[in-house]
Amino acid sequence: MRYGFIIDQRKCIGCHACTVACKQENGVALGDFRTWVKYTEKGVFPHVQRSFLVERCNHCDDAPCVEICPVTALWRRPDGIVDFSGERCIGCRSCMAACPYDAIYIDPDSHTIGKCNYCAHRVDVGLQPACVNVCPVEAIITGDIDNPDSRIAQLLGSEPAMVRRPEKGTRPKLFYLGADAAAVNPEATSERAAYMWAEADQDKPIRIGDVPTEWSSGMVQRDYAVSHRQPWGWHVAAYLWTKSIAAGALLVAAFLFLLGGTPNSHSLLSVIAPLVALLFLGITNLLLVLDLERPERFWRVMLWPHWSSWLVIGAYILAAYGALLVLALGAQLLGLTLAYRVLLWPAGALALAAATYSAALLAQARGRDLWQSPLLASHLGVQAVLAGAAVLSVLAAVVDGGAVAHLAGVLAAALGASLVLALSEVGLPHGTAHARLAIRAMTRGSNGAAFWYGVIGAGTAGPIALAIWSAAGGPAVVAAVAAILALTGLALYEDLYIDAGQSVPLS
Repeated sequence: MRYGFIIDQRKCIGCHACTVACKQENGVALGDFRTWVKYTEKGVFPHVQRSFLVERCNHCDDAPCVEICPVTALWRRPDGIVDFSGERCIGCRSCMAACPYDAIYIDPDSHTIGKCNYCAHRVDVGLQPACVNVCPVEAIITGDIDNPDSRIAQLLGSEPAMVRRPEKGTRPKLFYLGADAAAVNPEATSERAAYMWAEADQDKPIRIGDVPTEWSSGMVQRDYAVSHRQPWGWHVAAYLWTKSIAAGALLVAAFLFLLGGTPNSHSLLSVIAPLVALLFLGITNLLLVLDLERPERFWRVMLWPHWSSWLVIGAYILAAYGALLVLALGAQLLGLTLAYRVLLWPAGALALAAATYSAALLAQARGRDLWQSPLLASHLGVQAVLAGAAVLSVLAAVVDGGAVAHLAGVLAAALGASLVLALSEVGLPHGTAHARLAIRAMTRGSNGAAFWYGVIGAGTAGPIALAIWSAAGGPAVVAAVAAILALTGLALYEDLYIDAGQSVPLS
């Protein structure tokens, strides 16, 4: 059995009865929606057509929200309905990032998720979802897709149906009959830029010549839609930055220490570096907890883990990395240098895992095409080395001038690799329009100057030149300046990258 929806857009009149019934039945808060109607307009003035599209959870057979949820607050029932529990939810919003259909929201009262659950409480007692009962034109058809005698199965077998974003591989069970392709694909439309009647001079009659140019030359635009908040904000960008420092400080220190370091670098590489790593690991964990809508429930990630989620796997990696950092630092402080050397190997491996696991987590956010990049894991690893070398370069300028040249050389190499990867990310062809729009949002418009002058120029190219100068024997302060610029550029890049990945509308 697999319950699904058909929306017959040939019948839909855009009355919003389904939206109102859903809000009433499920107590949906003002401003939030489990189902909504989008209006799309296209044509050349005055021959313009408006089409409707009813949107909601697609109850996917391969639901990304279920896979990424760290505490099993979402699950797929045996009848195919994707249900959820506010009692389990910790408010991490990872499901919102994963959903390609923008179907999940955060309830402002409970601070936990909400979405269409097919009115499961009604289905369980033999009733139809509330939206089906109120539709005045019977445009919403429900039933068991696997039952050949059901109306929904017969319609799907006899009528050409469309689904939204089939390329995501989620196998959605919300089908559209007679829907306009421009309405189904949010990337094909733009937001309405002007309202002809509302913006007209009330004392002057409207004439054909007053019509905006885009209306008279043809348009495809969203006239009415529901906007949902971006799930991840500055906390996530900051967590990527602090985690790079936490992982990179040990990676770089372990590399130089195992190679012999410099005569005076013992305390910098074996004591100060692990302390820096622990400090920034603590900040990383704090940011992850503070970003939750229900931070008091963070412990559920560790005690009730859902092992398909990279948020859970990442939490255990960070915990194990922190434990090894404490052991390694303790061994060094107790004078057990051999034990410290031995512990550096597994600690270094966990540091690399801590730096790169976010690539798998962002890849599980299947709704955001920019984050599906095959270069992301490599870039995160390089960023960790960059951040670690930068922080240690600043400290070396204060406590160990002899290590500055070595650290500046590592910093220059990491910056060069990061520059190549960043330019490859934005310059190489991308397979989807969604990813191309995200790249455009990161590198052009209001963010263009920040990316090209801030990240690429002052945050990468400039520090490379300074780091090379310092590695060749220049003043220690030059390496410190290069390091500060590199860390600032990295923080700016993380912010632009996270924001751009969520900038393209999904509904």
